[in-house]
Amino acid sequence: MADPITPAVQDYLKAIHSLGGADQLASPIDIASRLKVKAPSVTGMLKRLEAAGLIRYDVGSGATLTEEGVAQARRVIRRHRLVELFLTRVLGLDWSEVDAEADALEHAISPRLEQAIAAHLGEPVEDPHGHPIPTALGDLQHRDLQPLHQFRAGQRVLIREVQDDNPDRLRHWQTLGLIPGTIVQFLGYQPLDDMFDLQIGDRTLHVGSEGLSGLRGELAAD
Repeated sequence: MADPITPAVQDYLKAIHSLGGADQLASPIDIASRLKVKAPSVTGMLKRLEAAGLIRYDVGSGATLTEEGVAQARRVIRRHRLVELFLTRVLGLDWSEVDAEADALEHAISPRLEQAIAAHLGEPVEDPHGHPIPTALGDLQHRDLQPLHQFRAGQRVLIREVQDDNPDRLRHWQTLGLIPGTIVQFLGYQPLDDMFDLQIGDRTLHVGSEGLSGLRGELAAD
């Protein structure tokens, strides 16, 4: 492959992967929105990535990652999530602060430093927000999770992961106890008010769908 894997290329590969591009088309509009760039620049980069053998590009429809593209995307995802965990667990940063820091640091980490961080952390499987960390070989655990607002009364739900790009929401969820590993009992739902009644331990919460947006989980084991 002639083109180097620059930070910009890594950002695009990571964005396409996050949009499901390992298995399905990621649209140029969604890629532009995810990266906060203009559509013409996306078109140009997608052509470059296709020429480099990192994606398959269907003009007007979107892009999927090639095998090499998936491997490159997961390398940078692994580094990003390891850095997030290092910053929270070792340096004591709040989980609401580390996504932006990891975005900058993920491009500067060498394979040797990546290996050292992973070993120091005990080869972790999840980042602070519950997202699975790809292995050194590029394997990524698949989980069948649902948005929390899709669950209903009577269900016990284990929160597994949270969207990590909004510091204010992360701080709010932490205050409410809506964090990975927490079991939430869905007590009721008022559709007219779009309001959920939830129980966490001995606390009862009243939260709307928007307040749960970005939280994903699965039914808790009995």
